[in-house]
Amino acid sequence: MFSDIGALELVTLVVLAVLVFGPEKLPKLIQDVTGMIRKLREFSESAKQDIRSELGPEFKDFDFEDLNPKTFVRKQLMENDDLGLREIRSSFDLKSEMAEVADAVHGRDSGSPAGSPNGSAGRANLSKEPAGAPDPLKKRETPARGERPPFDADAT
Repeated sequence: MFSDIGALELVTLVVLAVLVFGPEKLPKLIQDVTGMIRKLREFSESAKQDIRSELGPEFKDFDFEDLNPKTFVRKQLMENDDLGLREIRSSFDLKSEMAEVADAVHGRDSGSPAGSPNGSAGRANLSKEPAGAPDPLKKRETPARGERPPFDADAT
């Protein structure tokens, strides 16, 4: 509950509580606060039991933590691997993909062996352009004198 409070903050809170409430009233205040927390926990547990009993036997193993969206998504995506997400995640190598893109942008050879599974020779050509189409990542030649450069709608 207080995992992000350090020792210095805790000591500061204790000293501040002693200064504000005084050493005479502080034990009674601590007892009242702990009693209130205990009653709130009992109330929440009884409310959970009432909800479980009202839902019926179909929801007897219903967990209220599943109502948290983060927990629900984590449970559905990580535990139920019906879609094969683990296999997809393990086959995706972001570092090699980024290196290939950087090499293509800079016009360098990727340096990976042609037979490797991460090399470009081992991959199918996924581009929609035909094999003879100019590479859009390579630097274009400057236009001849008097010729207008090609219009690039994205650049303007």
